[in-house]
Parts: sequence; C-alpha cells; structure tokens
Amino acid sequence: MIYLVEDDESIRELVIYTLQTTGLAAKGFPCAKDFWNVMKQEYPSLVLLDIMMPGMDGLEMCRKIRETNNIPIIMLSAKSMDLDKILGLGTGADDYVVKPFNPLELTARVKSQLRRYTQLNPNSNTGKAAKNEITIRGLSINKDNHKAIVYGEEIKLTPIEFDILYLLASNPGRVFSTDEIFEKVWNEKVYEANNTVMVHIRRLRGKMKEDTRQDKIITTVWGVGYKIEK
Repeated sequence: MIYLVEDDESIRELVIYTLQTTGLAAKGFPCAKDFWNVMKQEYPSLVLLDIMMPGMDGLEMCRKIRETNNIPIIMLSAKSMDLDKILGLGTGADDYVVKPFNPLELTARVKSQLRRYTQLNPNSNTGKAAKNEITIRGLSINKDNHKAIVYGEEIKLTPIEFDILYLLASNPGRVFSTDEIFEKVWNEKVYEANNTVMVHIRRLRGKMKEDTRQDKIITTVWGVGYKIEK
C-alpha cells in the first residue's frame, strides 16, 4: 500500500487514480494528522509527501518517519531550486519530484523505489505484502486480513463476497462460469440451475460502486461467466 499526503485535492485524486490504474494499491490523505492516525494501524510500502502543507509540512513528516522506519519516501514540491532538493533529500527522502509532474513518470519512480527497497530488504514488510496481497485494476485484496480496497476505499464484504472476488482476482483473464464459482466458493456440486452466484455478484458490484465507473473491475462475458481482466 502506498500513502500519499497532499493537501491539493485535484493532485491527490489524480496521483491515486494513476497509481491504482497501473496496479498499485494507494490511499490519499489531505493532512499529516489523518496520515498519522492510519500509520498507527498499518505501515505503507512507500510514502509520497507534499512539502508545502498546513500544519506539519512534508520535511517534518519525513524526519519523523525516519526516526522509526526506512520505507521509501518521495517528496513532491513546486520548489525546483537545487537547494530545495538537497534539503528534501537531506531529511531522509529517497527521491524528489518537482511539480507539475507527469503522473506516469511519478508512477515509474514509485515502482523503481519499491523494487530497490525489496531487493535490499528481502525480509521487509514490503516484500511480505507483495506475496499476500493481490493488486489489479484498482482493486487491492488481501486474504490474510480479509481486506478489499477499491480505488483507495475499503469495502466491507461478507465471507462469500470476499471469496468470489479473491477467486476472480487471483486468476486474472480467466472466465469462470457461475457453476464453477459456486463449486469453488461454496465447495458444493451444482445439481440444478440457480441464481445464487449472480445475486452475490450483483451485491458485490454494488459495494464496489461499479455502476459509477466506465472501466469495470469485474467483467461479464455474456453467456459464459465472469472475469477480472489482467
């Protein structure tokens, strides 16, 4: 999971959307207070920090994170002077990106930092999270803690809904018929036609707010079944 602390809502939403559409789970915060509240419960794999924010700024946040953790940190700033970059990197940041930036370039830098960190820290939580968490098409689903996050928003699922979603996410591109889904999730043979799976898929899509997006996570293959594209 990647955390972004950025007080500009438009930038925050754009960066989160770009990260998620390239397969990275991400969550945004408008201020340091909200960030620290979540950090108490779950550490991210990487942090993106805007330098100029009300209250605790990005430099101070970076110093505080470095007191206890060596996760990758990328600073975001409108300040492009070399001195500003040196100051940002000097507080413990791993990279410094100047606004305005290309969201795809930022994503590439994020992936580069994650690769480097995982290689240098093979036993880190970042590496463990990658093994236990599936991230695909704006969806992040973790079987260990039964959490499902859709475009940065955690959704509450029943055990059956979670198992259906995890089945599809763990087999990207594969089409499952309703009978296959029923047999794998319920562990029962199908002896007669029923709409149990379709009802659960409908509820699942409702919780995922699929109707509000053109780019669906769960795809219906008419006359065949359901899948999540790669």
